[in-house]
Amino acid sequence: MAAAVAVTVLLWSAAFVAIRVALPGFGVAGLSVGRLLVASLVLAVVAPLLRVRRPARADLPRIIGCGLTGMTAYQLLLNAGERSVPAGTASLLVNTAPIAAAVLALIVLREPLSRRSVAGLALGFAGAVVITLVQGDGLTPSLDAGLVLGAAIAQASFFVLQKPLLARYSGVEITSYAIWSGTALLLPLLPALISEVPHASGEALAALIFLGAAPSALGFITWAYAQARLPVATAANTLYLVPFLAIGIAWTALDESVHPAALLGGLMILVGVFISRKPGPARTQGAPARSRVPQHDG
Repeated sequence: MAAAVAVTVLLWSAAFVAIRVALPGFGVAGLSVGRLLVASLVLAVVAPLLRVRRPARADLPRIIGCGLTGMTAYQLLLNAGERSVPAGTASLLVNTAPIAAAVLALIVLREPLSRRSVAGLALGFAGAVVITLVQGDGLTPSLDAGLVLGAAIAQASFFVLQKPLLARYSGVEITSYAIWSGTALLLPLLPALISEVPHASGEALAALIFLGAAPSALGFITWAYAQARLPVATAANTLYLVPFLAIGIAWTALDESVHPAALLGGLMILVGVFISRKPGPARTQGAPARSRVPQHDG
């Protein structure tokens, strides 16, 4: 169980760095479709072993929505943003996804926000503003940092869309459906990947295969295993390690550093997420039957 958590956190942290390694050999389109294609093939092979069921036809529109937001849009926006945003900084910005999910849940699902949640959201938003300004030129926000924030919003939309499905499907099943549908939506970009593969370096090609097989496929399998055996709060707390490990891996592998102000903004985001996630007073009626921790990799 502890090993599953450690593998997940390490793989999701390394993903932000692997994107930076793969981008010189592949364009945004080729890397996005290539990563999801590898992940789809791996999950197709292991799906019978994991007892992944066919989804109900009535759930297909929502599943396609999960693929569009959590896979297709997320990959395109994150890969585009990491063209200039360092891996560690990108991981800090992606951690705004739970904050954005809380806002979307308020709008779409009518889930109320406590005062503590509002305070956490405000702090996290302020942290994201700090990072985008640091990545830009003076007081001009960075466009690529804005794209990474867009990826976080896309992932937050995925969190909200998948919530009703979690009552009927496992985390591995929803992830598999989302990756398969997200891959299908990206297939029109396949010619870009085909044209880039012959010219990509071995390092870039290895990074692409790693991204699809490890963080996107194996990472979600180990995460689902850990979630089934750990309290929700315990599993959620481990995700706070992802940006710090990403910063460390990026510094070691790519000699990338994070601006001190960006690090401060990242800490503001993490504290904001912690405050907004902290449970309020115990309810006396009808708690949800199942509770899942939002999942996010690089």
